[in-house]
Amino acid sequence: MSIVVAALARCFKYNGMTLPDIPGMSVEQVKEVYAAQYPELLTAEAQVGEVVRGVQEIAFKRAVGTKG
Repeated sequence: MSIVVAALARCFKYNGMTLPDIPGMSVEQVKEVYAAQYPELLTAEAQVGEVVRGVQEIAFKRAVGTKG
């Protein structure tokens, strides 16, 4: 019996878009990189989904609330 270790591909979703993974970065680091283009990601929560066909889906969900 042998154990096979394979890298898990990640797919980031935000606001109906698929954002490419940035290998070697944590989920929070990827979020910070994309926050330069989408500032609302600064307060977004990363929701890790199931692994489907070897791909881990991570969705960034904006915080919902009112100002003030």
